Amino acid sequence: MAPAPGRRRHGPDGRIRRSPVRRTLRAVLVPVLAWLLFTLVTPIHAWSTMTTIGWEPSYAGRVGNQPGTAILLVGSDSRDGLSEEERNELGTGEAEGQRTDSIMLLYTPPSGESVLISIPRDSYVTVPGYGRTKINAAYSYGGAELLTETVEQATGLRIDGFMEVGFAGFADIVDAVGGVDVCLDEPMADEKANIDLPAGCQTLNGSDALGYVRHRYGDAEGDLGRARRQREVIAQIATRLKRPSTVLNPVRWWTVTHALAGAVSRGDGMGVLTMAQMTRGVLSVSGGSGASLQVPLETTNGWSDDGTESVIIWDSERASAMFEDLSRGDTSNIAQYAG
Repeated sequence: MAPAPGRRRHGPDGRIRRSPVRRTLRAVLVPVLAWLLFTLVTPIHAWSTMTTIGWEPSYAGRVGNQPGTAILLVGSDSRDGLSEEERNELGTGEAEGQRTDSIMLLYTPPSGESVLISIPRDSYVTVPGYGRTKINAAYSYGGAELLTETVEQATGLRIDGFMEVGFAGFADIVDAVGGVDVCLDEPMADEKANIDLPAGCQTLNGSDALGYVRHRYGDAEGDLGRARRQREVIAQIATRLKRPSTVLNPVRWWTVTHALAGAVSRGDGMGVLTMAQMTRGVLSVSGGSGASLQVPLETTNGWSDDGTESVIIWDSERASAMFEDLSRGDTSNIAQYAG
């Protein structure tokens, strides 16, 4: 006689018999849900272990918030903590102090394509309290706070977060993701960057990748070529990070995310939601659905007001128009500012 509807089936020993389908679903869903939870929690935990730095300025009349999220990504030339052997391997030189070797602005709108914008380090801008000078001097004058204020004043955008990586940290990140692939039309040799790369396609380790993004002597594009390579490598790191071989392997996922966290400093007070927006922006750019460009320029052969320094001058009209679009959360016309 069949059991009444709604009654549980019992075996001969009186125990409840579970449906084979339910057992199969449970056997599949439990590990899948556990993996999803681990995949989500791991980067959040890694984020919580990052070194934090003060970055947010508090000047009078600060730029107001705009739609979306604007993150300042900074590569510093700090040699702090590097041994003599490490300085030689990475080709960092012996310069003291700390300046910004690269400056990029990642803007992620509420909807639409994200944008990664290089700001050449020799850009001639007004640094509050110091007058017109190269933008990379702002960090050495007043740290992350003054650099952030300088970028806000130059762009009209309010910065929502700050990320910084030094020479050694950059090399560690590249090594953690298994290197980056480049294809060179001609050999690249630069004693100052400690690289001597042959022409052709190759995978670079951390120290070679650092030299690749720092190279500018002998490069016809100079600082602009370096900025382009920096954006290229960031996109490659993001692409390698989201590969199934990384994400689907719990041990590798944990190792890589925590290696990244150990190599990067984040702005104090940046929350997980900001991290999520930043991640969305980087993945958008690396996946081809976002844009990567530099600030529109008038000339790369300008001179400082006193005629003593070679500087890069922005195209004030086009740069202002681009940043005005971003301040409204609009990236639909970003392509017209490239090149």
